[in-house]
Amino acid sequence: MQFSIEPDSGVAIYEQLVRQVKFAVADGLLLPGEVIPSVRDMARRLAINPNTVQRAYVQLQHAGVVRALRGRGMAVCADAQEQCIADRQRILGERLSQVIAEMLSSGLPPQQLREMFEQALSQASPS
Repeated sequence: MQFSIEPDSGVAIYEQLVRQVKFAVADGLLLPGEVIPSVRDMARRLAINPNTVQRAYVQLQHAGVVRALRGRGMAVCADAQEQCIADRQRILGERLSQVIAEMLSSGLPPQQLREMFEQALSQASPS
């Protein structure tokens, strides 16, 4: 599983990691019982502070996405996928609503917004 961080995205680094783990669980790329990289390993891979990874892992644990395995790290919880799917829909829905609100407040007519959305979707979708 490959994770990446965008330092200039405006989203906190720990939050980017939380989202990526949740999205990977939602997509079935991280399966129940699968051990995620250790704090040190993840920090090294992403070239970020281990405390940032620890913060993300604690948030994931509190959300019921991962659980601590004594001496082995963190593993994906058995019932995490459904919750992660709902979280992904909520997170992305909020982002989409913000973009739509910004476009409408700029005076863009709804029909032009639809056309732009369709064009962006067709460009982003694999053929």
